Amino acid sequence: MAKVAFLGLGVMGFPMAGHLVRAGHEVTVYNRSAAKAAAWVEKHGGRSAPTPREAAQGQDFVMACVGNDDDLRAVCTGDDGAFAGMAAGTVFVDHTTVSATVTREMSAAAAALGLGFVDAPVSGGQAGAENGVLSVMCGGAQADYDRAEPVIAAYSRICRRLGDSGAGQIAKMMNQICIAGLVQGLAEALAFGEKAGMDGAAVVEVISQGAAGSWQMQNRHATMLADRFDFGFAVDWMRKDLGICLDTAREIGARLPVTALVDQFYGDVQAMGGNRWDTSSLIKRLR
Repeated sequence: MAKVAFLGLGVMGFPMAGHLVRAGHEVTVYNRSAAKAAAWVEKHGGRSAPTPREAAQGQDFVMACVGNDDDLRAVCTGDDGAFAGMAAGTVFVDHTTVSATVTREMSAAAAALGLGFVDAPVSGGQAGAENGVLSVMCGGAQADYDRAEPVIAAYSRICRRLGDSGAGQIAKMMNQICIAGLVQGLAEALAFGEKAGMDGAAVVEVISQGAAGSWQMQNRHATMLADRFDFGFAVDWMRKDLGICLDTAREIGARLPVTALVDQFYGDVQAMGGNRWDTSSLIKRLR
């Protein structure tokens, strides 16, 4: 079993770090809000540290799940950053969804210090984190991945290395592109059925068993029909992720016409006050 630091105890990080304890690892946590770190220790044991640097000292692995590019830089670099406390040979595993650009920047900074770095964004949402069944998409050196994968296994259903540094983040962008189109299609179908006087739940029972079936349909149709949107991934975070997708598409010359449109639709949802609604709230703008 390993000594592990976990940085960031949000809706994803809090349960992920808990699974590390249950798997037998020795865990130290850091969170920007010390109260959240104290609550985690009270629930799971382990210990907390006041800075990323102190959390990282003496660890075999340092995991992070924070908010965005700037948050990742903040927990990695500087006098109080994790890199300053990590011994050569320690592996940093970043579960945050960030740009491939900052991933490669942090990977290079880690390499200069003799540290390993694996970008490992996750899919599966809060439920996947709580149940320990996340899909983890990884980039980085094979040797670093091979060392980290048994630790990541504490909260993953599947974990794969998909290439060098940044490959995990590109894979996560592909994941979010798929989700955007699927949720919009489901929202349009359910709203269309309501206008036509159909029993949406009954229709989904039939079509979910055919070619139209998806995770989104199976897990979100009932709450969408009930006009309830306090489940899963928030619109604000989805727009952050889609912004990364669209920026990267411009950099590499890819075309994302549907993704760009759905991103605008999520902007409409934000204008309706739905910043913290989950992503299935796209149906609200169709009603």
